[in-house]
Amino acid sequence: MANTKETITDVAVDLFHQKGYFATSISDIAKGSGIQKAGIYYYFKSKEALLFHIMMRTMDELMIHLEQCLEGVTEIESRMRAAVHGHVDFHLRRQKENFIANSELRGLSPDHYRAIVKKRDAYEQIFQGLMQQGRDTGVFAKGDVRILSYAILTLCTAGAFWFNPQGRLSIDEIARMYEDFVLNGLKHGDMGGLEQ
Repeated sequence: MANTKETITDVAVDLFHQKGYFATSISDIAKGSGIQKAGIYYYFKSKEALLFHIMMRTMDELMIHLEQCLEGVTEIESRMRAAVHGHVDFHLRRQKENFIANSELRGLSPDHYRAIVKKRDAYEQIFQGLMQQGRDTGVFAKGDVRILSYAILTLCTAGAFWFNPQGRLSIDEIARMYEDFVLNGLKHGDMGGLEQ
């Protein structure tokens, strides 16, 4: 039973990524899963519920991944490096889910949309807390923590849209480049009057 639900989810991820959420039908998902259309509704009451399941699972796993990356890391610059590296790593390894999570929000009901945004806010606040701590201790330059966190997360998320697993650089090499780029900006990119 759990395997069928997982199969449906995996097929939906592939189809939503390839065709888009709105262009994918329940019939497409059922056919790809090798079950009858009615079988989808045993596990998910609607296509939108399936989209929400994918997004919620992705956000939960992203948060767990970040917490694991930060575990045992105490020095603020190292914590920020670990957070950036982890964010890039997760988005490059889970391209399809992250592409869906960032491009198909308009497919969610208002309640489900708010639930995902709440998860995103909690995730962003971890980065903002790290950046604020870095500023307060003089490790990072001045700047608007909230705006800079949006810029950093958008930059680090974008890899999900262009990364080629068969490309010339590994995920780890790309994540280290992002680390260096972001930390260099945080340490030396004084935003002057644009403080929060």
